[in-house]
Amino acid sequence: MHIYLLRRLLLMIPTLLGITIVVFTVMAAAPGGISSQSLVEGQNLEPQAKKALEDYYNRLYGLDSPAPVQYLRWLNNVSPAGFTFDDNNEIDGFSLFKGSDLGDSFLYGRPVMELIKERVPITMLLNVISIPLIYIIAIAIGVRAAKHRGESFDVGSSVLMLGLWSVPTMLTGVMLIGFFSSDQYWHWFPTAGLNRREALDMVFLPHWGSLVDVLWLFAYSSIGAMLMLWLSRLQSVSIRCGVMAVMGLVMAVLMVNALPGGGGIAAYLFIGVTLTALFALIAYTDYLALRLVVMGSIGVAIGTALFFMFQSEGFVRGFFLDRSWHLILPIICLTYGGFAFLTKLTRTAVLENLLADYARTARAKGVSESDVLWRHVFRNSLLPLITVSATLLPALLGGSVIVESIFSIDGMGKLAIEAVKGRDRELVLSITLISGVLTLVGYLIADLCYALADPRVSYD
Repeated sequence: MHIYLLRRLLLMIPTLLGITIVVFTVMAAAPGGISSQSLVEGQNLEPQAKKALEDYYNRLYGLDSPAPVQYLRWLNNVSPAGFTFDDNNEIDGFSLFKGSDLGDSFLYGRPVMELIKERVPITMLLNVISIPLIYIIAIAIGVRAAKHRGESFDVGSSVLMLGLWSVPTMLTGVMLIGFFSSDQYWHWFPTAGLNRREALDMVFLPHWGSLVDVLWLFAYSSIGAMLMLWLSRLQSVSIRCGVMAVMGLVMAVLMVNALPGGGGIAAYLFIGVTLTALFALIAYTDYLALRLVVMGSIGVAIGTALFFMFQSEGFVRGFFLDRSWHLILPIICLTYGGFAFLTKLTRTAVLENLLADYARTARAKGVSESDVLWRHVFRNSLLPLITVSATLLPALLGGSVIVESIFSIDGMGKLAIEAVKGRDRELVLSITLISGVLTLVGYLIADLCYALADPRVSYD
């Protein structure tokens, strides 16, 4: 195992060199290339000022040198050990501990490391929330669908997941903003950013003028949750579906009435039928865990909404609640495609192992069906999920370019697009280098997880 790890770590060095060489070559070979003239173009400077600025860029970034020399200069800067230079950019020695420098951004005129430190927490926030949601939903639905193959839940979830996976993220983001952030429809969510400007001056947690209001909020939400949890556990399917259908119809009427100028008959029919059928379908499913989670959440939401209708005086939402409210639509866009794909992958993997010989042998020995599913079948079904999870580390850095662009979120994905559009060589190469390191580390961790999940895998 130790020899394998050492070999993989050593192989990362030529791999990273190859990745950065390819990116540097593509940028240098692009029409116009990267030169001091391209950096000062369009700034309407006097000839002397323009010439002085070009000389400054050439001296700072070595843009007047041949392309191989420029790449070697950048490689020497990012390497913790290498040559040192004097004020005239002449080599004056070699140091093993000179430190790593990602350089200064062409586009922003700031150190690249500062830009990355600003953007990484934002992208990590999005992914730290969305990735657990993706895996929890995918495993819960995928295992259930495989266990009840061919039944109504399996067929319905398969159709739903295929439909979600087929909808482009860019279309979903635009539609969510158009319907739920626009003044023409329901202006419930903000259109862009991660918080409002005034939220930066608020306290972190929401609060009210007195402790009594907090107790009332807890009481409203708790009563709503308990009533809905009781309804979800009710044995009578007709009563469950009837109550949920009425709730869906009432919500549809409230939504249509909340439209600016009111809604027409078509809006009442479409939204009413959609929400009524959706709520009734949730109550109809025989998946108790799904009913408990969804209906319990609906109960909390209804209780909280009723509280704010009667007890909203003196309420300050705080930075945390404002940030959470801004994250709802981006998180939806980030998660639905991921759990739709992973659900189908989980179902296929679990179903294949449920029909395997070792599963039948375990049942023949008297092992309970629950133990067969979770202790034997599910463990062997983890390998495809581990393979997909190898991309999680680079995803924490790369983020979602589409989602960050649509919702105007200043994360790493948007930064990478701006760097490419602005031909910011230092920034593009730095993002490529860090993404490459995280990708290789992610694959290494995935290989080690294979050995933990499957005893047959060994690296000795």
